[in-house]
Amino acid sequence: MSEPSFFFSEVNERQGVFNRRVFLMGGLAGGGILALSGRLAQLQLLEFDRYKVMSTANQFNFRISPPPRGLILDRFGVILATNRPNFRVLMMRDELHDVGATLDALSQLIPLAPDRRQQLVRELVHTPRLVPIEVAEDLTWEEFSRINVRAPELPGITADMAEARVYPYGGAFAHVIGYVAKVSDRDLLAAGKSPDPVLHHPGFRIGKQGVEKALDLALRGKAGASKTEVDAQGRVIRKDPEGDVQAVPGKTVVLSLDTDVQNRALEVLGTESGACVVMDIRTGDLICMASTPSFDANRFVKGLTGPEYRALADYERRPLLDKALSGTYPPGSTFKPMTALAALESGMVDPEERINCTGQMWFGNRFFHCWKRGGHGSQNMHDAIKNSCDIYFYQTALKIGPDRIAEVAKAFGLGQSFDIGISGQKPGLVPSTRWKRERYNQPWYPGESLSFGIGQGALSANALQLAVMAARLANGKRALNPRLIKSIGGVETPRGDAAPGLPFQTQHMDLVRAGMAAVANDVTGTAYRASQLGLGPVLMAGKTGTAQVRVISAAERAGGVRSNDSLPWRLRDHALFIAFAPYDDPKYAMSVIVQHGGGGAAVAAPKGREIMRVALLKDADVRARITSPMPLPEVAPVAPGEEQEGEAPAPPSEVVPPPLSLQGVVRP
Repeated sequence: MSEPSFFFSEVNERQGVFNRRVFLMGGLAGGGILALSGRLAQLQLLEFDRYKVMSTANQFNFRISPPPRGLILDRFGVILATNRPNFRVLMMRDELHDVGATLDALSQLIPLAPDRRQQLVRELVHTPRLVPIEVAEDLTWEEFSRINVRAPELPGITADMAEARVYPYGGAFAHVIGYVAKVSDRDLLAAGKSPDPVLHHPGFRIGKQGVEKALDLALRGKAGASKTEVDAQGRVIRKDPEGDVQAVPGKTVVLSLDTDVQNRALEVLGTESGACVVMDIRTGDLICMASTPSFDANRFVKGLTGPEYRALADYERRPLLDKALSGTYPPGSTFKPMTALAALESGMVDPEERINCTGQMWFGNRFFHCWKRGGHGSQNMHDAIKNSCDIYFYQTALKIGPDRIAEVAKAFGLGQSFDIGISGQKPGLVPSTRWKRERYNQPWYPGESLSFGIGQGALSANALQLAVMAARLANGKRALNPRLIKSIGGVETPRGDAAPGLPFQTQHMDLVRAGMAAVANDVTGTAYRASQLGLGPVLMAGKTGTAQVRVISAAERAGGVRSNDSLPWRLRDHALFIAFAPYDDPKYAMSVIVQHGGGGAAVAAPKGREIMRVALLKDADVRARITSPMPLPEVAPVAPGEEQEGEAPAPPSEVVPPPLSLQGVVRP
């Protein structure tokens, strides 16, 4: 037999293959062990601190606690906004076993309306797991105690004490200070992609209006946190007070307002729809900024019901509107000092030139009327300001044109928004030839100058602007700016007297101020009786105004039917008054607007006098001048049909023209 024909070409080939595989597998195993050892060394040695923190974070949890909101004070330290204890009930979603049974048990201890229960069920779906839900707040001590006693029987329910915002003066400062309310979805969207976690806390409130909104971040402070030990499901096992992070209270904000003056303004204006602004001429500080009717800001903290809010929003006198900043009105005769100053600065008008007022003047194809039927007779500029003669200012405005008047008005603050730290200002409008061309693509017609010269037509202003105008007139040197926020966290804000000078001649300013002094102190002045302060040598200068809101028919004018009381409220004239005092050493300027109130002399001026007295009597320098305060003279009511200063002049009437195009000019 022949031997097998197969054989190995290499004796150790099979053994070699085996050895290579052993070495390969051993290398891979060794590399894996080495990698694991390196990673273990990295975790144990290099990243020990990191994982220790993570481990602690799994063991302990921090629950956010809102900080105390900062106080808001008036200029003398009187508290305008503070915090009070608030007993409340919270519900933790992750600790609830049976929501229905828990709410049933809770409703036996505190009132819980059916609609509130439904709302809580909806909130449970949308609220993050570890964020508590506020069930009820402002509990009585008895309700708070009952829940704490029964706490073991109410899984997921906690009763605690937080803080709630409170406004001691209710509506007196509501428009200025504003209010706080719960954080809405819109607020969360405005906060960006990574909002402050405290915004999700059920007890946290955010500023919604006024100072509360404008300085919300400063007033908010920094949230704290309470440290608790939790299990793997996040349930609380025990508290660890030593690890708590203390909250940082919000900053204290001091306003320039004076509580006494503000409250007096609210009392004087009463149920009227209007505004009052008082400004310190020396610093620009706003010591009063009242708007009526007002609302109780404390009601907004807890939250208004739908019917409550609609009642406020639908009321025709609009209590939610800040009329000191957002309400704009024709200034009426309070604007005549601007026309007079523009005439003097133009050099086109001699202040001693006399114009004869017969009660009407012919222009174009119609008569333009003065508020006084029969006229004022011969008037120079001083007399025209004192008597508020419409005919004089008609002719003056025609002579100098609208642009000169507009330039002066803007220099005195009209048509502007001021940086007082809060929003909501409406700048109003100071018309000019350029404005008319850009807005309507039309030229300025000469007849429009007549209305402009007496503060009507397209012209509009708010109460703050009129107060600034009066303050700059009284100061005579600087374009004072108003200041509302005096300091934030102890750091004072810039004063309003750090302002540029007014570009007007002193003698011209003196002449206008003398006319305003005659308005209030000359026995023939339009506001003589209504402007007597009863403070001895301390006198006030002012200017009344009545702004028309409707067209007065010729039949009404002929029949003498001008009583606002017989008209619906929305059709009555606006009453206005601007003033400064003391006249010989000005310290305070003011504006008063009574929306649809009637005549400026009969309605606005007496209210302004009452408010100005409080401001003056609180001033030590003024008190030192007063030797014996005298009783205030009574202001006689205006009888129906009786003429009063500032009546809106009758509408132009088309009749047979007189022989002269400009009637009544008498040259000295």
